[in-house]
Amino acid sequence: MRYLTSSFILMSVFCWFKTKAEFFTSIGQMTDLIFTEKDLVNSLKEYIKAEESKMSKIKRWAEKLEALTSTSTSDPEGYLGHPVNAYKLVKRMNTDWQELERIVLQDPADGFINNLTVQKQYFPSEEDEAGAAKALMRLQDTYKLDPDSISKGKLPGVKHSAFLTAEDCFDMGKIAYNDGDYYHTVLWMQQALKQIDEGEDTDISKSEVLDYLSYSVFQLGDLFRAIELTRRLIALDPTHERAGGNLHYFEALLEKEQHEGKVNKTAFEEPKTVSGIYERPPDYLPEREVYEALCRGEGVKMTNRRQKRLHCRYQDGNRNPRLLLAPIKEEDEWDSPHIVRHYDVLSHEEIETIKELAKPKLARATVRDPKTGVLTVAHYRVSKSAWLEEEDSAVIVRVNQRIEDITGLTAKTAELLQIANYGVGGQYEPHFDFSRL
Repeated sequence: MRYLTSSFILMSVFCWFKTKAEFFTSIGQMTDLIFTEKDLVNSLKEYIKAEESKMSKIKRWAEKLEALTSTSTSDPEGYLGHPVNAYKLVKRMNTDWQELERIVLQDPADGFINNLTVQKQYFPSEEDEAGAAKALMRLQDTYKLDPDSISKGKLPGVKHSAFLTAEDCFDMGKIAYNDGDYYHTVLWMQQALKQIDEGEDTDISKSEVLDYLSYSVFQLGDLFRAIELTRRLIALDPTHERAGGNLHYFEALLEKEQHEGKVNKTAFEEPKTVSGIYERPPDYLPEREVYEALCRGEGVKMTNRRQKRLHCRYQDGNRNPRLLLAPIKEEDEWDSPHIVRHYDVLSHEEIETIKELAKPKLARATVRDPKTGVLTVAHYRVSKSAWLEEEDSAVIVRVNQRIEDITGLTAKTAELLQIANYGVGGQYEPHFDFSRL
Protein backbone atom coordinates (compact mmCIF):
# COMPACT_ATOMS: atom_id res chain seq x y z
CA MET A 1 0.00 0.00 0.00
CA ARG A 2 1.44 3.37 -0.98
CA TYR A 3 0.94 6.63 0.80
CA LEU A 4 2.04 10.10 -0.13
CA THR A 5 1.55 12.48 2.75
CA SER A 6 2.04 16.19 2.51
CA SER A 7 1.62 19.15 4.87
CA PHE A 8 -0.52 21.49 2.83
CA ILE A 9 0.99 24.97 3.05
CA LEU A 10 -0.61 28.33 2.32
CA MET A 11 -2.72 28.25 -0.82
CA SER A 12 -5.26 30.75 -2.11
CA VAL A 13 -7.46 28.46 -4.17
CA PHE A 14 -10.93 28.20 -2.61
CA CYS A 15 -12.55 24.77 -2.75
CA TRP A 16 -15.72 25.23 -0.75
CA PHE A 17 -17.80 23.14 -3.13
CA LYS A 18 -16.34 19.90 -1.86
CA THR A 19 -17.10 20.26 1.83
CA LYS A 20 -18.71 22.80 4.09
CA ALA A 21 -17.82 21.50 7.54
CA GLU A 22 -14.99 19.61 9.24
CA PHE A 23 -12.40 22.31 8.60
CA PHE A 24 -10.51 21.10 11.67
CA THR A 25 -9.68 17.81 9.90
CA SER A 26 -7.62 19.48 7.17
CA ILE A 27 -5.01 22.22 7.43
CA GLY A 28 -5.24 22.57 3.63
CA GLN A 29 -8.80 23.80 3.86
CA MET A 30 -8.32 25.71 7.10
CA THR A 31 -5.82 27.95 5.28
CA ASP A 32 -8.74 29.11 3.13
CA LEU A 33 -10.35 30.51 6.29
CA ILE A 34 -7.35 32.80 6.76
CA PHE A 35 -7.98 34.40 3.37
CA THR A 36 -11.72 34.57 4.06
CA GLU A 37 -11.05 36.41 7.31
CA LYS A 38 -8.62 38.77 5.58
CA ASP A 39 -11.28 39.56 2.95
CA LEU A 40 -13.82 40.28 5.70
CA VAL A 41 -11.37 42.55 7.52
CA ASN A 42 -10.79 44.51 4.30
CA SER A 43 -14.55 44.73 3.81
CA LEU A 44 -14.97 45.93 7.40
CA LYS A 45 -12.32 48.61 6.88
CA GLU A 46 -14.15 49.80 3.76
CA TYR A 47 -17.33 50.03 5.83
CA ILE A 48 -15.55 52.06 8.54
CA LYS A 49 -14.11 54.36 5.88
CA ALA A 50 -17.55 54.88 4.31
CA GLU A 51 -19.14 55.44 7.74
CA GLU A 52 -16.52 58.05 8.61
CA SER A 53 -17.08 59.79 5.26
CA LYS A 54 -20.83 59.79 5.88
CA MET A 55 -20.44 61.26 9.36
CA SER A 56 -18.02 63.88 8.02
CA LYS A 57 -20.66 65.03 5.50
CA ILE A 58 -23.38 65.14 8.15
CA LYS A 59 -21.09 67.07 10.49
CA ARG A 60 -20.38 69.69 7.78
CA TRP A 61 -24.13 70.00 7.17
CA ALA A 62 -24.80 70.51 10.88
CA GLU A 63 -22.09 73.16 11.24
CA LYS A 64 -23.29 75.08 8.16
CA LEU A 65 -26.95 74.97 9.20
CA GLU A 66 -26.12 75.90 12.78
CA ALA A 67 -24.52 79.12 11.53
CA LEU A 68 -27.49 79.83 9.25
CA THR A 69 -30.15 79.22 11.89
CA SER A 70 -28.25 81.29 14.42
CA THR A 71 -28.45 84.28 12.05
CA SER A 72 -32.00 83.66 10.78
CA THR A 73 -33.59 83.16 14.19
CA SER A 74 -32.03 86.31 15.63
CA ASP A 75 -33.98 88.48 13.13
CA PRO A 76 -36.41 86.33 11.10
CA GLU A 77 -38.14 89.18 9.25
CA GLY A 78 -34.94 91.00 8.46
CA TYR A 79 -33.34 87.75 7.31
CA LEU A 80 -36.24 86.95 4.97
CA GLY A 81 -36.27 90.56 3.76
CA HIS A 82 -33.44 89.51 1.50
CA PRO A 83 -35.02 87.58 -1.39
CA VAL A 84 -31.96 85.37 -1.80
CA ASN A 85 -32.31 84.19 1.80
CA ALA A 86 -36.01 83.52 1.24
CA TYR A 87 -35.23 81.51 -1.89
CA LYS A 88 -32.46 79.51 -0.21
CA LEU A 89 -34.67 78.70 2.78
CA VAL A 90 -37.35 77.29 0.52
CA LYS A 91 -34.73 75.42 -1.47
CA ARG A 92 -33.16 73.94 1.68
CA MET A 93 -36.50 72.81 3.06
CA ASN A 94 -37.66 71.35 -0.27
CA THR A 95 -34.43 69.86 -1.61
CA ASP A 96 -31.44 70.03 0.66
CA TRP A 97 -33.02 68.48 3.76
CA GLN A 98 -34.26 65.60 1.62
CA GLU A 99 -30.71 65.11 0.38
CA LEU A 100 -29.52 65.10 3.98
CA GLU A 101 -32.19 62.52 4.81
CA ARG A 102 -30.89 60.36 1.98
CA ILE A 103 -27.35 60.60 3.33
CA VAL A 104 -28.43 59.73 6.87
CA LEU A 105 -30.56 56.78 5.73
CA GLN A 106 -27.83 55.51 3.44
CA ASP A 107 -26.24 52.53 5.19
CA PRO A 108 -22.55 52.03 4.39
CA ALA A 109 -22.81 48.66 6.14
CA ASP A 110 -24.79 47.18 3.25
CA GLY A 111 -21.66 46.13 1.34
CA PHE A 112 -20.05 44.63 4.40
CA ILE A 113 -23.24 42.84 5.48
CA ASN A 114 -23.74 41.44 1.98
CA ASN A 115 -20.17 40.15 1.90
CA LEU A 116 -20.50 38.70 5.38
CA THR A 117 -23.78 36.99 4.44
CA VAL A 118 -22.17 35.37 1.41
CA GLN A 119 -19.11 34.25 3.34
CA LYS A 120 -21.06 32.95 6.36
CA GLN A 121 -22.37 29.99 4.40
CA TYR A 122 -18.77 28.78 4.23
CA PHE A 123 -17.91 29.47 7.88
CA PRO A 124 -16.92 26.64 10.23
CA SER A 125 -19.76 25.04 12.14
CA GLU A 126 -20.22 24.19 15.82
CA GLU A 127 -18.89 20.76 14.90
CA ASP A 128 -15.70 22.40 13.63
CA GLU A 129 -15.28 24.45 16.81
CA ALA A 130 -15.80 21.38 18.99
CA GLY A 131 -13.46 19.34 16.78
CA ALA A 132 -10.73 21.98 16.97
CA ALA A 133 -11.10 22.20 20.77
CA LYS A 134 -10.88 18.43 21.17
CA ALA A 135 -7.84 18.43 18.89
CA LEU A 136 -6.16 20.97 21.16
CA MET A 137 -6.94 18.74 24.15
CA ARG A 138 -5.53 15.76 22.24
CA LEU A 139 -2.27 17.66 21.70
CA GLN A 140 -2.36 18.63 25.38
CA ASP A 141 -2.51 14.97 26.41
CA THR A 142 -0.12 13.61 23.81
CA TYR A 143 2.66 16.08 24.54
CA LYS A 144 1.88 16.41 28.28
CA LEU A 145 1.19 20.13 28.13
CA ASP A 146 -0.47 21.92 31.03
CA PRO A 147 -3.37 24.32 30.34
CA ASP A 148 -1.40 27.32 31.59
CA SER A 149 1.37 26.75 29.03
CA ILE A 150 -1.18 26.33 26.23
CA SER A 151 -3.05 29.42 27.38
CA LYS A 152 0.15 31.46 27.24
CA GLY A 153 1.04 30.01 23.83
CA LYS A 154 4.14 28.24 25.12
CA LEU A 155 4.10 25.30 22.72
CA PRO A 156 7.11 23.44 21.31
CA GLY A 157 7.93 23.95 17.66
CA VAL A 158 5.69 26.96 16.98
CA LYS A 159 6.86 30.26 15.50
CA HIS A 160 3.81 32.47 16.02
CA SER A 161 2.59 33.77 19.36
CA ALA A 162 -0.95 33.08 20.54
CA PHE A 163 -2.84 33.01 23.82
CA LEU A 164 -6.18 31.92 25.24
CA THR A 165 -8.39 34.28 27.22
CA ALA A 166 -10.35 33.20 30.28
CA GLU A 167 -13.41 33.03 28.02
CA ASP A 168 -11.52 30.78 25.58
CA CYS A 169 -10.57 28.46 28.45
CA PHE A 170 -14.17 28.48 29.69
CA ASP A 171 -15.43 27.56 26.22
CA MET A 172 -12.87 24.74 26.01
CA GLY A 173 -14.17 23.43 29.32
CA LYS A 174 -17.79 23.63 28.16
CA ILE A 175 -17.03 21.63 25.03
CA ALA A 176 -15.38 18.93 27.16
CA TYR A 177 -18.32 19.03 29.59
CA ASN A 178 -20.89 18.61 26.82
CA ASP A 179 -18.90 15.59 25.63
CA GLY A 180 -18.98 14.02 29.11
CA ASP A 181 -15.22 14.57 29.43
CA TYR A 182 -15.01 15.78 33.03
CA TYR A 183 -11.24 15.39 33.23
CA HIS A 184 -10.61 18.09 30.62
CA THR A 185 -13.56 20.12 31.91
CA VAL A 186 -11.81 20.44 35.26
CA LEU A 187 -8.46 21.32 33.70
CA TRP A 188 -9.86 24.10 31.54
CA MET A 189 -12.37 25.48 34.05
CA GLN A 190 -9.58 25.63 36.61
CA GLN A 191 -7.44 27.56 34.11
CA ALA A 192 -10.29 29.97 33.41
CA LEU A 193 -10.74 30.52 37.15
CA LYS A 194 -7.00 31.08 37.58
CA GLN A 195 -6.94 33.78 34.91
CA ILE A 196 -10.00 35.50 36.39
CA ASP A 197 -8.39 35.42 39.84
CA GLU A 198 -5.28 37.00 38.33
CA GLY A 199 -7.40 39.98 37.29
CA GLU A 200 -8.06 39.31 33.62
CA ASP A 201 -10.88 41.47 32.29
CA THR A 202 -13.63 39.14 31.09
CA ASP A 203 -17.40 38.80 30.85
CA ILE A 204 -17.20 35.30 32.33
CA SER A 205 -18.10 35.28 36.04
CA LYS A 206 -16.48 33.13 38.72
CA SER A 207 -19.87 31.67 39.57
CA GLU A 208 -20.29 30.37 35.99
CA VAL A 209 -16.91 28.67 36.15
CA LEU A 210 -17.47 27.25 39.64
CA ASP A 211 -20.82 25.82 38.54
CA TYR A 212 -19.16 23.63 35.91
CA LEU A 213 -16.07 22.97 38.00
CA SER A 214 -17.85 21.80 41.15
CA TYR A 215 -20.06 19.32 39.32
CA SER A 216 -17.16 18.01 37.21
CA VAL A 217 -14.92 17.26 40.19
CA PHE A 218 -17.90 15.45 41.72
CA GLN A 219 -18.13 13.34 38.56
CA LEU A 220 -14.44 12.53 39.00
CA GLY A 221 -15.20 11.22 42.49
CA ASP A 222 -13.77 14.08 44.54
CA LEU A 223 -16.68 14.72 46.88
CA PHE A 224 -14.71 16.88 49.33
CA ARG A 225 -13.58 19.30 46.62
CA ALA A 226 -17.05 19.35 45.07
CA ILE A 227 -18.46 20.55 48.40
CA GLU A 228 -15.70 23.13 48.86
CA LEU A 229 -16.23 24.57 45.35
CA THR A 230 -20.01 24.58 45.72
CA ARG A 231 -19.72 26.53 48.96
CA ARG A 232 -17.54 29.07 47.15
CA LEU A 233 -20.19 29.30 44.44
CA ILE A 234 -22.97 29.96 46.97
CA ALA A 235 -20.83 32.59 48.71
CA LEU A 236 -20.55 34.41 45.38
CA ASP A 237 -24.14 33.84 44.28
CA PRO A 238 -26.51 32.88 47.12
CA THR A 239 -29.48 32.77 44.70
CA HIS A 240 -27.89 30.30 42.27
CA GLU A 241 -30.67 27.95 41.16
CA ARG A 242 -28.67 24.68 41.34
CA ALA A 243 -25.92 25.29 43.87
CA GLY A 244 -28.05 24.94 47.00
CA GLY A 245 -29.55 21.66 45.85
CA ASN A 246 -26.18 20.33 44.77
CA LEU A 247 -24.58 21.22 48.10
CA HIS A 248 -27.39 19.48 50.01
CA TYR A 249 -26.96 16.39 47.83
CA PHE A 250 -23.15 16.34 48.13
CA GLU A 251 -23.21 16.77 51.90
CA ALA A 252 -25.86 14.05 52.32
CA LEU A 253 -23.80 11.72 50.14
CA LEU A 254 -20.65 12.48 52.14
CA GLU A 255 -22.47 11.79 55.40
CA LYS A 256 -23.73 8.48 54.02
CA GLU A 257 -20.23 7.45 52.87
CA GLN A 258 -18.74 8.41 56.23
CA HIS A 259 -21.44 6.42 58.01
CA GLU A 260 -20.70 3.40 55.80
CA GLY A 261 -16.98 3.77 56.46
CA LYS A 262 -16.11 4.51 52.84
CA VAL A 263 -14.32 7.72 53.84
CA ASN A 264 -12.65 8.54 57.12
CA LYS A 265 -11.95 12.23 56.56
CA THR A 266 -13.79 14.66 58.80
CA ALA A 267 -12.19 17.88 57.62
CA PHE A 268 -11.93 19.40 54.20
CA GLU A 269 -8.59 19.43 52.51
CA GLU A 270 -7.07 22.63 51.26
CA PRO A 271 -7.68 23.09 47.52
CA LYS A 272 -4.86 21.75 45.40
CA THR A 273 -3.92 22.29 41.80
CA VAL A 274 -6.23 20.20 39.67
CA SER A 275 -3.46 18.65 37.60
CA GLY A 276 -1.90 17.40 40.85
CA ILE A 277 -5.07 15.62 41.96
CA TYR A 278 -6.69 13.97 39.01
CA GLU A 279 -5.12 11.45 36.70
CA ARG A 280 -6.17 11.14 33.12
CA PRO A 281 -8.71 8.30 32.98
CA PRO A 282 -7.84 5.25 30.84
CA ASP A 283 -9.67 4.85 27.55
CA TYR A 284 -10.44 2.19 24.96
CA LEU A 285 -6.95 2.07 23.39
CA PRO A 286 -4.55 -0.30 25.21
CA GLU A 287 -1.58 1.09 23.30
CA ARG A 288 -2.39 4.71 24.24
CA GLU A 289 0.71 5.37 26.34
CA VAL A 290 3.10 3.75 23.86
CA TYR A 291 1.43 5.50 20.92
CA GLU A 292 1.71 8.93 22.51
CA ALA A 293 5.26 8.26 23.69
CA LEU A 294 6.22 7.61 20.06
CA CYS A 295 4.67 10.96 19.11
CA ARG A 296 6.87 12.63 21.70
CA GLY A 297 9.94 10.89 20.32
CA GLU A 298 10.20 8.58 23.31
CA GLY A 299 10.12 5.33 21.37
CA VAL A 300 12.36 2.31 21.68
CA LYS A 301 15.98 3.40 21.60
CA MET A 302 18.44 1.70 19.28
CA THR A 303 21.56 0.20 20.93
CA ASN A 304 24.94 1.39 19.71
CA ARG A 305 25.69 -2.05 18.29
CA ARG A 306 22.50 -2.13 16.24
CA GLN A 307 22.93 1.53 15.29
CA LYS A 308 26.25 0.72 13.63
CA ARG A 309 24.50 -1.67 11.27
CA LEU A 310 22.37 1.14 9.85
CA HIS A 311 23.71 2.94 6.78
CA CYS A 312 22.75 5.45 4.12
CA ARG A 313 23.41 4.90 0.44
CA TYR A 314 22.53 5.77 -3.14
CA GLN A 315 20.10 3.20 -4.46
CA ASP A 316 19.79 2.45 -8.19
CA GLY A 317 16.98 -0.12 -8.03
CA ASN A 318 19.23 -3.03 -9.00
CA ARG A 319 20.69 -1.05 -11.91
CA ASN A 320 17.34 0.22 -13.10
CA PRO A 321 18.10 2.33 -16.21
CA ARG A 322 16.02 5.24 -14.89
CA LEU A 323 17.99 5.33 -11.63
CA LEU A 324 21.52 4.76 -12.90
CA LEU A 325 22.13 8.45 -13.60
CA ALA A 326 19.89 9.69 -10.78
CA PRO A 327 20.03 7.20 -7.90
CA ILE A 328 17.72 7.65 -4.91
CA LYS A 329 19.04 8.62 -1.48
CA GLU A 330 18.19 5.83 0.95
CA GLU A 331 18.75 5.61 4.71
CA ASP A 332 18.17 2.71 7.11
CA GLU A 333 15.80 3.69 9.91
CA TRP A 334 15.44 0.31 11.61
CA ASP A 335 17.01 -3.11 11.22
CA SER A 336 14.24 -5.56 12.19
CA PRO A 337 11.84 -5.13 10.58
CA HIS A 338 13.91 -3.41 7.93
CA ILE A 339 12.63 0.15 7.51
CA VAL A 340 14.20 2.63 5.13
CA ARG A 341 13.63 6.29 4.34
CA HIS A 342 14.00 7.77 0.86
CA TYR A 343 14.97 11.41 0.35
CA ASP A 344 14.25 13.89 -2.46
CA VAL A 345 11.90 11.52 -4.26
CA LEU A 346 9.64 14.34 -5.44
CA SER A 347 10.56 17.77 -6.73
CA HIS A 348 8.98 20.90 -5.28
CA GLU A 349 7.05 21.43 -8.52
CA GLU A 350 5.68 17.88 -8.42
CA ILE A 351 4.58 18.32 -4.82
CA GLU A 352 2.74 21.55 -5.63
CA THR A 353 1.03 19.94 -8.61
CA ILE A 354 -0.11 16.98 -6.52
CA LYS A 355 -1.44 19.31 -3.83
CA GLU A 356 -3.41 21.33 -6.36
CA LEU A 357 -4.84 18.17 -7.91
CA ALA A 358 -5.78 16.75 -4.52
CA LYS A 359 -7.30 19.78 -2.85
CA PRO A 360 -10.66 19.79 -4.68
CA LYS A 361 -10.99 16.06 -3.96
CA LEU A 362 -10.19 16.17 -0.25
CA ALA A 363 -12.88 14.51 1.87
CA ARG A 364 -13.00 13.29 5.44
CA ALA A 365 -10.97 10.10 5.73
CA THR A 366 -13.12 7.09 6.58
CA VAL A 367 -12.73 3.68 8.16
CA ARG A 368 -14.70 0.53 7.54
CA ASP A 369 -17.08 -0.35 10.37
CA PRO A 370 -16.03 -3.84 11.54
CA LYS A 371 -19.64 -4.84 12.20
CA THR A 372 -21.45 -3.46 9.16
CA GLY A 373 -18.59 -3.16 6.68
CA VAL A 374 -19.81 0.35 5.79
CA LEU A 375 -17.32 3.18 5.37
CA THR A 376 -17.78 5.78 8.09
CA VAL A 377 -15.88 8.62 9.80
CA ALA A 378 -14.24 7.91 13.15
CA HIS A 379 -12.84 10.06 15.95
CA TYR A 380 -9.60 8.07 15.87
CA ARG A 381 -8.89 9.10 12.27
CA VAL A 382 -8.82 12.88 11.96
CA SER A 383 -7.75 13.90 8.48
CA LYS A 384 -8.92 14.36 4.92
CA SER A 385 -7.70 12.31 2.00
CA ALA A 386 -7.90 12.19 -1.76
CA TRP A 387 -7.05 9.58 -4.39
CA LEU A 388 -5.29 10.49 -7.63
CA GLU A 389 -5.27 8.49 -10.86
CA GLU A 390 -2.78 8.55 -13.70
CA GLU A 391 -5.47 10.10 -15.89
CA ASP A 392 -5.38 13.17 -13.62
CA SER A 393 -1.91 14.28 -14.66
CA ALA A 394 1.34 13.16 -16.24
CA VAL A 395 2.92 13.92 -12.86
CA ILE A 396 1.00 11.01 -11.30
CA VAL A 397 2.28 8.73 -14.05
CA ARG A 398 5.87 9.74 -13.30
CA VAL A 399 5.41 9.35 -9.54
CA ASN A 400 3.90 5.87 -9.91
CA GLN A 401 6.76 4.84 -12.17
CA ARG A 402 9.29 6.20 -9.69
CA ILE A 403 7.70 4.21 -6.85
CA GLU A 404 7.91 1.07 -8.96
CA ASP A 405 11.57 1.76 -9.73
CA ILE A 406 12.50 2.34 -6.08
CA THR A 407 10.55 -0.56 -4.56
CA GLY A 408 10.80 -3.09 -7.38
CA LEU A 409 7.04 -3.63 -7.03
CA THR A 410 4.29 -3.11 -9.59
CA ALA A 411 1.61 -0.45 -9.34
CA LYS A 412 -0.86 -2.53 -11.36
CA THR A 413 -2.29 -4.19 -8.25
CA ALA A 414 -1.74 -1.25 -5.90
CA GLU A 415 -4.21 1.29 -4.63
CA LEU A 416 -4.41 4.72 -6.23
CA LEU A 417 -2.00 7.36 -5.02
CA GLN A 418 -3.38 8.61 -1.70
CA ILE A 419 -2.84 12.14 -0.42
CA ALA A 420 -3.52 12.62 3.29
CA ASN A 421 -3.90 16.06 4.82
CA TYR A 422 -4.06 16.23 8.61
CA GLY A 423 -5.78 19.04 10.46
CA VAL A 424 -5.49 20.46 13.98
CA GLY A 425 -4.26 17.63 16.19
CA GLY A 426 -4.73 15.30 13.22
CA GLN A 427 -4.10 11.65 13.91
CA TYR A 428 -4.71 8.07 12.92
CA GLU A 429 -4.54 5.90 16.02
CA PRO A 430 -2.88 2.45 15.95
CA HIS A 431 -4.95 0.16 13.76
CA PHE A 432 -4.79 -2.95 11.60
CA ASP A 433 -4.33 -1.75 8.05
CA PHE A 434 -6.47 -4.26 6.27
CA SER A 435 -10.06 -4.40 5.13
CA ARG A 436 -12.68 -7.06 5.78
CA LEU A 437 -14.55 -7.48 2.51
